[in-house]
Amino acid sequence: MTTYFSDARDFSVKELNVINVAPHVGDPLNGPIPDLVSRIAAGALHDSDERCDAPKCHPETRVAVQDEIYSWILHGDPDPSQKMVKIKWVTGPAGTGKSAVMGSLADTCKQDGVLAVTFFFSSASPDRRRKSAFIPTLAYQLAEHLPALKDPVAQAIRNKPLLFRKNLRVQMEALILAPLRQAAVQSKVPDVVLVDGVDECEAEQYLDTHASPLAGESIGRTKDEDQLEVLEVLREAAQDPAFPFRIVIASRPERVFREFFNDESQKSSFAPPLILDERYNPSADIALFLQAKFGEIRRRYKLSPSWPSSEILAILLDQASGQFIYAATVIRYITVSRQGNPHALLDGVLKVKPTSPGANPFSHAIYTHILQSAPNPVLAVKWLWIIKGGLPSIYMNLFGWIDSDPAAALVNLLLQTEEGDAEYVLGDLHSLINVPPSDNLEKPYRPYHKSLYDFLGNENRCGTVYVGDMECAEFLWGRFFNISSY
Repeated sequence: MTTYFSDARDFSVKELNVINVAPHVGDPLNGPIPDLVSRIAAGALHDSDERCDAPKCHPETRVAVQDEIYSWILHGDPDPSQKMVKIKWVTGPAGTGKSAVMGSLADTCKQDGVLAVTFFFSSASPDRRRKSAFIPTLAYQLAEHLPALKDPVAQAIRNKPLLFRKNLRVQMEALILAPLRQAAVQSKVPDVVLVDGVDECEAEQYLDTHASPLAGESIGRTKDEDQLEVLEVLREAAQDPAFPFRIVIASRPERVFREFFNDESQKSSFAPPLILDERYNPSADIALFLQAKFGEIRRRYKLSPSWPSSEILAILLDQASGQFIYAATVIRYITVSRQGNPHALLDGVLKVKPTSPGANPFSHAIYTHILQSAPNPVLAVKWLWIIKGGLPSIYMNLFGWIDSDPAAALVNLLLQTEEGDAEYVLGDLHSLINVPPSDNLEKPYRPYHKSLYDFLGNENRCGTVYVGDMECAEFLWGRFFNISSY
């Protein structure tokens, strides 16, 4: 019970009216907007610190691709029948530079005063690999840039305390569409919602998963279901007259996306897709990238202007096969590897030959080459799986009790048997994974590209560096046992 006038003496009160004033709804420490902020994935914003090392298009590369998408954002489709269409799909295989294009596009929009609301999914990030933060993150950005939306959004959260536990359709209606109708937002310039890497959205799992009617077994939700839910809620929003934004969605051409965007009954809802293929001359862009990056290496090491030769550049260009990820990995390897000087490292790259067929033969071969340069390649792969938070083929969020990616220092405490093990295991893999300085206690390890784990999960491609579930689990439980025995 609250005590008034404590320690007071020798006075009397005939009548006392006490009014307790509750915190104002606009109180920055207690209002609904901070509740919204706590639900977002800050790393999904295009300019977040989590994405400070994210790929961007090198100057003068991917110009045609960016121009085509940006022109569509500003002017729509040149076909008069498509003028009202608000969704465009950007697609291409792994390593073709989709995220770099989307990141550079967001920068261009910001520079030109075009509002770009963004969400960059990432399977390597706990809060960016699930749908739960998707709508709150979009709503937060809209409320930040369009002040007229703040009060309607706050009221929606007050009216529905369980709103963040609802499905995406309910959240979209309450946090975005209804506030847009109430505020009657209009814009003199086209604005855009950029959603990248939807194929990296993984499934939410709930305790009440539905059961198989035959076996009575619990059936977990699949990632395709969650990815489709994201796509459907964006399509429904685009069809709402109150929603004034165009939407650009980037993903790999996986089945759920092909079926969604090629559905004949809905095809009129979408602009023609932009496919990152040979029509956009990726080889010319990769050549520009390689020339610029080798120029930086030459200046750093004071090498001859003739290195590497035009013949060698042509070989690298041919091996890239239109995939920026190959060129970027080769450059990072030559730049950061401790295995030799640039000449020797490049010679080693040129000797790498594909060991298995596939869509990315030389990218996979260079992954093998780099992993085999580590003192203990198999141990390094085990570390890489634990860094991801699980086992190779079984979803298991080892660090699910942490709201964000675990700090590298925390991973080291779990996996090291002796101080310095992390540097021994991962020191030669800086071209595959961003390794923070040893004295940084906050930054996490970050793989540069999702295709690394696609590679590590395929035994046929990995060969001698493949690590299966059982090996990884034994390693992990061994570390737990050793720690508990201290």
